[in-house]
Amino acid sequence: MPIRVWKSAMLLLSVVALLLGGCSDAVESESSSVAQSDLSGVTLVLGDQAKGLRTVVEAANALEGIDYKVEWANFQGAAPLFEALRAGAVDLAPAGDTPVLAAATGGTPLRIVAVRRSQSRGIAILVPADSDIRTVADLKGRNVVVSSARGSISQYLLIRALANAGVDEKDVKVGFVLPTDALSAFNAGKIEAWATFGIYQAFAEQQGARVLISGEGINTGLTFITASDEILNDPLKRKALGDVLQRFAKAFEWAQQNPDEYARVFAKVNDIPLDVSRRLRSWGDESLLPVEQRDVQALQQVDDLFVEKKIFPHRVDVQTLTDAEAFSVESLVFNR
Repeated sequence: MPIRVWKSAMLLLSVVALLLGGCSDAVESESSSVAQSDLSGVTLVLGDQAKGLRTVVEAANALEGIDYKVEWANFQGAAPLFEALRAGAVDLAPAGDTPVLAAATGGTPLRIVAVRRSQSRGIAILVPADSDIRTVADLKGRNVVVSSARGSISQYLLIRALANAGVDEKDVKVGFVLPTDALSAFNAGKIEAWATFGIYQAFAEQQGARVLISGEGINTGLTFITASDEILNDPLKRKALGDVLQRFAKAFEWAQQNPDEYARVFAKVNDIPLDVSRRLRSWGDESLLPVEQRDVQALQQVDDLFVEKKIFPHRVDVQTLTDAEAFSVESLVFNR
């Protein structure tokens, strides 16, 4: 090789090495900058449903000492919550499996960043105490109210329960009523069977409703914390998100260790009788954890069923909805 060509080649390689080294330094510098960044200018807007998340977080004093600011935005259901997420009015949105899928199907820009595990006892088909409906098969020819809308966790339970009992869905008259209205109608004896969940179910059971079948072994029992694409693409907000999710996890640990106190706080905040709150708490502890592959598979199965039933217009790929790196369990200590 001529000396001139050799020198030119060596010079070119040196320039490339310098450029690559500079890029590496820039990446490391950016990473270090985020790690050491000041979060005082960051505000996270935490969406919530019926104060379910805020109650446990504040009862455990889990946000004490944060470097960023938080605001709570409370909604009575998943649909308006996800509308707010779509509009950029909230950064986080907790919801059950089917509402998350419904939002994703509708194009809401969201990612699943954590999962709340609980027992599926908090979902059930209820009948009045004196009802002659004794098995799911007895629902044939009957009126069943589902709360709250098509694509809900309650509808999933009904579909699966009927299939397991060999009952054609067409042989059951299904209506959809908001849970607050359905609770009043059920207590007034105007509903033959009611597929419902959570606090509404606890109220009805406390007043004598009989559980025809619960979601145990049918529903996933999973609630997901979802985040907007915007927060995940902002390095400072993403860092604050990771911290707040760790604090949420610690709050649920506190609730497990202090069930009586948590039941009292929950009753007071939600203005419900203590015995209803205790019943709700008795259905199993909740924990908040990173999303695992089994959660992705369980959610995909739910979506596939609703697509098959034409409740959802098209399939979503749950794996692509998941940001597994947004939340990791680390040691975090806070004082109550």
